[in-house]
Amino acid sequence: MAYLVQQLVLALPLAGLYAALAFGYSLAFGVTRRADIAYGAFFAFGGQIYVLFVDLGWNAYRLIMPAALAFGALASLFHLLLVGRFAGRQIMGRLVPISPNAVIVAALGLLMMLMETARLVSGTRDLWLPPLLAAPIPLLRIDGQTIVLTGMQAVNIAAFSLIVLCGCLLLAHTRLGRVWRAVTDDPKAAALCGVNAERVFAHSYLAAVLIAGLSGMLATNYYGNMDFGSGLMFGLKVLLIAAVGGYGSPLRSAFGAAVLGLVETLWGAFAPFVWRDLVVFSGLVLVLTMTRREEVIP
Repeated sequence: MAYLVQQLVLALPLAGLYAALAFGYSLAFGVTRRADIAYGAFFAFGGQIYVLFVDLGWNAYRLIMPAALAFGALASLFHLLLVGRFAGRQIMGRLVPISPNAVIVAALGLLMMLMETARLVSGTRDLWLPPLLAAPIPLLRIDGQTIVLTGMQAVNIAAFSLIVLCGCLLLAHTRLGRVWRAVTDDPKAAALCGVNAERVFAHSYLAAVLIAGLSGMLATNYYGNMDFGSGLMFGLKVLLIAAVGGYGSPLRSAFGAAVLGLVETLWGAFAPFVWRDLVVFSGLVLVLTMTRREEVIP
């Protein structure tokens, strides 16, 4: 019993990461209406730029670790703002009204560009952060065993939960949420009602990029590194995990992704780890195929 509870507790950071990524992906999908594999690249890019500038601040500028982490976070956010604004306005925003299916090709190009940019800037070096807040925090005792959680795991759980909670509140109770829903339902009708659909599109895509990048930084703090190939893997994975709860609702998408994170952790605890991704991807494809509803996407 204690082992099961410990694994459920350890599943929370991964469930929170998947939930935040799925929530952000749903924001972007709501306005593009096309699969966007570049979302995983924004996740990896945020983490890679973060660890790169943390290394620069620590080794070149001789900053203390908290200052180096803050320097890396600010640099990563700055680059994410530039990339998100450019991609939303100049690439996706121009392609969707003209040729929506070209978004899929453009997303692949964005993914390759971001991955190679991060690799070349870092000199193809794998940079690692030192263990952060790694001391275990005792939570409760079951059958004589202590259930623990590290400080960084607790921080990530709180941060991912806050991202999803704040996003849900904004969509449900503010004008931003109302205009986002109007544009996702029918951008032309929303424009006729006085909504600037192009601005909503750009802001929604930028918000999705920032959520992906913030998630990448938090994941880098937790794992210590962000691999150059992570963009492709997470790009494919997010496409599937966001679909578990449905692309149309960010909250349902986040909930379905969190359940998947729980399943992945339990599989790693009770079954052969080497088969995890194969089983999870195959199961997702099977479930999504069986529950598919025919819809016409313009």
